[in-house]
Amino acid sequence: MKGSLELAGAVCLVQGVGGAANSLLGWWRWADDLLLVNHLGFLRGYEIFACIVLGVLGLALWAAGSAVDRD
Repeated sequence: MKGSLELAGAVCLVQGVGGAANSLLGWWRWADDLLLVNHLGFLRGYEIFACIVLGVLGLALWAAGSAVDRD
């Protein structure tokens, strides 16, 4: 459980930070197809907000994974 929470948190965090950098600064034009928010049509125009939510969700999942005790 700990590993899967930390992995999901890391993926969400990378997606959030990468998407925010791409939306704000225009970096990573080659990675447009790798970012989740670019594939969801209903988020068109709200990509930066979705990336912030993904980043916060990633941090929360990673913290939850770190808090789980492995006995």
